[in-house]
Amino acid sequence: MTIFALSSGPGTSGVAIIRISGPEASNVIKSLTGKEIPEPRMATLRKINNINTFELIDEGIIIWFPGPESYTGEDIAEIHIHGGKAVILAVQNEISKIKNCRLAEPGEFTKLAFQNGKINLLKAESIADLISAETEIQRLQAVKIMEGRSSQKFNDLREKLLKLLSFVEAKIDFPEEDLPEDNLKKMKKDSTDVLNIIEKILNDQKVGEIIREGFKIAIVGPTNAGKSSLLNNLSNREVAIVSEIAGTTRDVIETHLNIDGYPVIISDTAGIRNSKDEIEKKGIKLSLDKAENADLKLVVVDAKSINLSGFLNDILKNNAILVINKSDLLDEKLDSEVSKFDHVLISLKDNLNIDKLILKIKSSLKKKFISQEDILITRERHRQHLIQSADHLRNFLDKNDKKDFDKAAEDLRLSTRHLGMIVGKVDVEEILGSIFNDFCIGK
Repeated sequence: MTIFALSSGPGTSGVAIIRISGPEASNVIKSLTGKEIPEPRMATLRKINNINTFELIDEGIIIWFPGPESYTGEDIAEIHIHGGKAVILAVQNEISKIKNCRLAEPGEFTKLAFQNGKINLLKAESIADLISAETEIQRLQAVKIMEGRSSQKFNDLREKLLKLLSFVEAKIDFPEEDLPEDNLKKMKKDSTDVLNIIEKILNDQKVGEIIREGFKIAIVGPTNAGKSSLLNNLSNREVAIVSEIAGTTRDVIETHLNIDGYPVIISDTAGIRNSKDEIEKKGIKLSLDKAENADLKLVVVDAKSINLSGFLNDILKNNAILVINKSDLLDEKLDSEVSKFDHVLISLKDNLNIDKLILKIKSSLKKKFISQEDILITRERHRQHLIQSADHLRNFLDKNDKKDFDKAAEDLRLSTRHLGMIVGKVDVEEILGSIFNDFCIGK
């Protein structure tokens, strides 16, 4: 089957690129242009016509990439045409008339590249991350993964375990022969070394996932403290409704920001108070859940009625900044109990000290991302496979000490398999769908 899709962005543009991959790619070009395929990798101007009537659709550039030296490993053609909606639809309609040609599914070109051995699974994921990158730090992370440093690390660990597995299986195959004591010691040392490396990789504060998904900031606090006003101020636009009526915000409102190149997802939450309203109670529960899962909490309180008992005191204990709003109404110094928290006095009404709050947020961001050079995990999938690999490796060490080699070999095999699944070295069909469905069509 031959697939085709618009690979450039949807909407009107100066140029649009339609990509075709598969055994019928050459036939598509011949049918649309009435000429032979052009020289490989040479931009060639051609008239693109209706297949049946030969009526001119557009004039554009054809580039031919013969397999296996192409992105997917198959024959690929790119048609560069004018980016009007009618032009794109007309060309796609003509391609669909050719036998065994169909529209590509999301990520199908990259999926073919993976299946044909052109890229590994980590590189496939990094391509998706590069396309969706909104900030410089996200782009840099995606590029680093594309360069293959992570793949090399996981492959090296896997190779070490495979070598150990050959020793264990040799012992199983020849039980009458005792393994030299030096070999047993080396097996234990090497497997322990791999386990220590995996544990070190896992102890990364989830920086890679935070960069990819965004640093989560939750604005929490009692009603009418100015949480929605703060969200609007930080976003420089009217994201949330602001009202003097307590309890206006019932649900979580999120917006994506770029703060000094760092991706941030900032959430305005329902004001927390005792309420009998069922909808408001659900909103308050969502607020507390959001605060619990946030990387940073901005606890907003009214300067005239500060009460940090109960839930607020708990929230302020970890990764939180106390934001004391309406400081223009404050006539006296802050209570010493309040001053002991990391805090900033602001007035959203007078736009006072907002810059100080932003500096504190930036400081928290930079502290969180300080270890970005050592990032190897960017998705929960990677983390879960590493956790499983480490668990099986611990089991292997325990069984190996007891000289239960048959069971030890199975644990070592499973540990190796989980490392392999990160880069796609083993059968990974069950996870391909979830990975490539996140791609845009045409990639």
